[in-house]
Amino acid sequence: MWRDAVGTPHQRADSSARIVSLVPSITELICDLGLAAQLVGRTGFCVHPRETLRAVPKVGGTKDVNLAKVRALAPTHVLLNIDENEKPVAAALAQFVPQLIVTHPLGPLDNPPLYRLLGGIFGCEQAAETLCAHFQQAHDALAQAARTWPRQRVLYLIWKDPWMTVSRDTYISRTLALAGWDTVPIGATARYPQLELDQSLPTDTERVLLSSEPYRFRDRDVAALNALPFMQRIPVTLIDGEMTSWYGSRAIAGMEYLRRLRESEADSGLPKQHLT
Repeated sequence: MWRDAVGTPHQRADSSARIVSLVPSITELICDLGLAAQLVGRTGFCVHPRETLRAVPKVGGTKDVNLAKVRALAPTHVLLNIDENEKPVAAALAQFVPQLIVTHPLGPLDNPPLYRLLGGIFGCEQAAETLCAHFQQAHDALAQAARTWPRQRVLYLIWKDPWMTVSRDTYISRTLALAGWDTVPIGATARYPQLELDQSLPTDTERVLLSSEPYRFRDRDVAALNALPFMQRIPVTLIDGEMTSWYGSRAIAGMEYLRRLRESEADSGLPKQHLT
């Protein structure tokens, strides 16, 4: 028996299980565990692996789930996340879905238990253990390399109008910290606080990272910030948000990505405008 993030026990599913995933990174993980044939529904934001998912029906977004479409797919299991899906949606799904599996990774090290949770429930433990081994290798390589880099205080922006960032109590912040980037502001109580991007910018900010999601920052945003007088000495760069915010199997690629880009910067001595 396996327990999910809210303590609900789950028995092993049989090969007839029908899975709907309402979490993009979990959808990718399900496919990487070899369960794509049992995936019968996904959100419009579930885009990886692209070719595999073309034939899988969409059931709305992570927040605006089309319950009628989910019901029509007759899933035995729906995969949810505490941050990405809302409680009323989960309550409505519980009325007609036999098993809701709730996830809530809060940092990189929560990924191996996630692999094992889904691997155990759906009978693919070997695939889960393979992912765990790849994860550990990527994690150790990043952690070891990070010891050689100077730590930086970074403002990681995820939205504009209003400007929004991440607190240290987030998966993103803990992932960046593993690579030697400590997010500011330090004492934020909201997990995704709003802030004014002006002279009141946290005085200890050494760098600004503009994420590609949920808001897709572009070159023009970099140029606009670089033009502000109080930003003249603070590097502003674009960063791939999937590599910092997606858990599941993409976390492995994310740690490798962070290690490569920080190593490339250490070699050149200069921050790159595009972190790809």
